[in-house]
Amino acid sequence: MSKPSRTLPVADPSAAEQGSGSFSVAPGQPVENRRQLLVKLSWMSLWMIYLVYPVKDLTGGGHGTPAVVAGSVALTVFVASYLALVAIRSTKPDGWHGKYVVVAGMLAIAVVTSFTLGEAWLTLFTYTSVCVATVLPSALGLRGVLAVTALTLAVALLVRAESDTLVAILLPCFLSGLAMTGLQRLISTMRELREARAAVAHLAASEERLRLARDLHDLLGHSLSLITIKSELAGRFLEQDKQPEARAQVADIEKVARQSLIDVREAVSGFRRPTLPVELAAARTALATTQITLEAGPGVAEGRLALDAEGAGALAWALREAVTNIVRHGTGASVCTVTLDEVWDGDGERYAALEVADDGRGPGKSSPGNGLTGLSERLQLVGGRLESGPGPRGKGFRMRALVPLRTAPVGAADSLPK
Repeated sequence: MSKPSRTLPVADPSAAEQGSGSFSVAPGQPVENRRQLLVKLSWMSLWMIYLVYPVKDLTGGGHGTPAVVAGSVALTVFVASYLALVAIRSTKPDGWHGKYVVVAGMLAIAVVTSFTLGEAWLTLFTYTSVCVATVLPSALGLRGVLAVTALTLAVALLVRAESDTLVAILLPCFLSGLAMTGLQRLISTMRELREARAAVAHLAASEERLRLARDLHDLLGHSLSLITIKSELAGRFLEQDKQPEARAQVADIEKVARQSLIDVREAVSGFRRPTLPVELAAARTALATTQITLEAGPGVAEGRLALDAEGAGALAWALREAVTNIVRHGTGASVCTVTLDEVWDGDGERYAALEVADDGRGPGKSSPGNGLTGLSERLQLVGGRLESGPGPRGKGFRMRALVPLRTAPVGAADSLPK
């Protein structure tokens, strides 16, 4: 028998090779359509190359016709079970217990064929070890791999496998399963990170709604109480036939109502104004759907620069527009970088510069769309400007929004939308 390859067939039945677009899914995420499932199954089929040893054993003429037929059927069922496990892990919830039945069947096939057809079939234990590490919980994955490796050793000794074959089988069986346990933990961590990002975005939106509710309560509570008191007072003056005093109270009511309307509009305007932390969280979620990684500098979310409300809102709009452009037109992009720095222009004025760039194919010869035009006008209203064009070395698209840094009054930071 030819010595099996020591290369580890570490194939993850829960996460196939990743690409981009609708042909792939991120690790740990379920497939969304049949095309993605077909691509995943195709990738997993590449690892079947290591089954050349059982195939060679069947076609080598060392077995009779009944044994060849039985072995072919067993190998076909084994491969079908392996691919079925990929489909199950991609489409069924983690709590579905049918996956254990599939793995148990694969283990039974590995044991029976090794005893009946010879040591060439010990290769099946490597695939079984990978599947055991995949379906078991993280806490039990290593124990399951050790158990399969111990069973492989026992079967190999009983079928009197050669010493070099014994090492070549046991080492990949253990290391492949061990690598899969680590990969499963990595996938679990990635899922938790996605959930944490979604929770951060949700909490940011909730905090903004709470701020609006708090502001409206403070504004309208005082104003409506004053309107109520003055209305009662105007009614008493009318009963006492004091027309001038009543008219004065009505005039005051009108002033209070108008001021309340102005305050409410300002509060709602502040609520609608986006903020960089909220837009950054939303950008991560939006880019993740298109398999683009967001790399943001620490200053973007922390807000280290002394930006006023208008400037911070304008930069948040710029981030939103840039991310929207990347999601829609960033063909071939895999990474989006966001940085926020302080720069100086030729006249000595300080600017906050938000730069968003991707590594895609770039805008080509197309002219700026309405989104960038509107963003440029929005930046001009706060004294800023917009710069856009190809990225470094002509690769990708780069957008740079600049707004002036003005000295904010003491306590102004507390009044900014959070």
